[in-house]
Amino acid sequence: MNNSDIPFLSATDLGTLIKSKNLSPVDAVTAYLDRIQDVNPKLNAYITVCGEMALAQAKQAEKDINNGNYIGPLHGVPVAVKDQIHSAGILTSDASKIRSDFIPQENATVLENLTKAGAILLGKLNMSEFALGDPISSAYGPARNPWDIERNPGTSSTGSGAATAGFLCATSLGEDTGGSIRGPAANCGLVGLRPTWGRVSRYGVDGACWSIDTIGPISRTVSDCAVTIGSIAGHDPKDRYTSNIPVPDYVNLLNGTLDGLKIGLVTDFLDSDELGVTTPTKEAVVAAAAHFRTLGAEVVEISIPIAKYTGAVIRTITHTDRVSLFPDRIRTRASDHHQNTKIAFMAANLIPAQVYYKAQKIRDLVRTQVMEAFKSVDVLIQPTSSGPAGRINLEPGVRSLDQAKKDLIEGSFRGIYSLAGVPALSICCGFSDVDGKKLPLALQIAGRPFDEATVLNTAYAYEQSNTWKDIQPDF
Repeated sequence: MNNSDIPFLSATDLGTLIKSKNLSPVDAVTAYLDRIQDVNPKLNAYITVCGEMALAQAKQAEKDINNGNYIGPLHGVPVAVKDQIHSAGILTSDASKIRSDFIPQENATVLENLTKAGAILLGKLNMSEFALGDPISSAYGPARNPWDIERNPGTSSTGSGAATAGFLCATSLGEDTGGSIRGPAANCGLVGLRPTWGRVSRYGVDGACWSIDTIGPISRTVSDCAVTIGSIAGHDPKDRYTSNIPVPDYVNLLNGTLDGLKIGLVTDFLDSDELGVTTPTKEAVVAAAAHFRTLGAEVVEISIPIAKYTGAVIRTITHTDRVSLFPDRIRTRASDHHQNTKIAFMAANLIPAQVYYKAQKIRDLVRTQVMEAFKSVDVLIQPTSSGPAGRINLEPGVRSLDQAKKDLIEGSFRGIYSLAGVPALSICCGFSDVDGKKLPLALQIAGRPFDEATVLNTAYAYEQSNTWKDIQPDF
């Protein structure tokens, strides 16, 4: 195998080759660093590349494996994480000028867990400034989508989507508040899992909204996603909101069997008039529902009436919470924010308390309706987004009232499960030809609290019986 071929292996296959000693972790890291040097200037996925450190870790991993001290499936596998995840001795900027000199003294728990699993950190990934969810607000410039560099790779984990789809890391971590794992996964044709709130520690992660923020994997395959979430999940004494519920062996539960599974197709998210779902997206999701029937699952239509309002609700809650974390920043260092971040934070400061309180009350109704749906089905399916990735518009500011309304509505597709606190995964379900480019479409699969295993296995059965995973961006 040529070194240039290594980055195109799945994390699972890469780990298998390393375990069998048919591939050196040093060669794997070297191959990725070479590709990063070549491709990252075009994608702008990384803020910081830790080349020397990664090679040192790779040499140690190779030594440990050769001495019989193999840890597990991520041992020696090169990974990368979003730049709001603290990394000891390494810049953690939140993609902002304000944090451009912040060097943490310790790792976030998720990074510590990856290290304990033997994974090798290649570097820190680009993102929307302060995880706000705007594609152009990074102080380091916008990340680009490998399927079309003029298009949005998905926010706010922009670099996690771009790096994983562009084969600049084997798997990555993103952070999902209103959909910032699933959005990049959808735009970039990847598998992104927002786990149940409380399944993964947020200790050492710069927050946006304490009651919604969740860390999870953005990967190229379901198996990669399963091994990544398995390595980071679990109770953490440093985060009192993490659950004591045992973490299953997600990888070994991927059997692809859907016999007896009952799936609910959420028809509210197929509404082209109110939610703007494109025809190719609607057709792809309806086809996916039909495909699940051929795999042995029962699929029924289901409605969650409150669904279309969830974008406005989650925006009200998360923006208010974000600006309340550091209220002095927008007053004393307004000019150090990107223009779009500044507008969003200043607007959030103007939200009346009664509006925020009403949003919280509606949030409870959202969870009630979602949990009611799970009384009759095992998982829910719907589009992850209204359509494929849109073009990046570098012009700052609010462009029009209509566009602002569309952005709020778009937030409903992923915001509903963020508000409910349940696991939700995005997976590619087809492609749409737009302006001569083949762009991924995405299916979202949501499950009951702490039932990531069923969500992953449903996605695995779909993935293994389709060809979408074999289609790669020509980059």
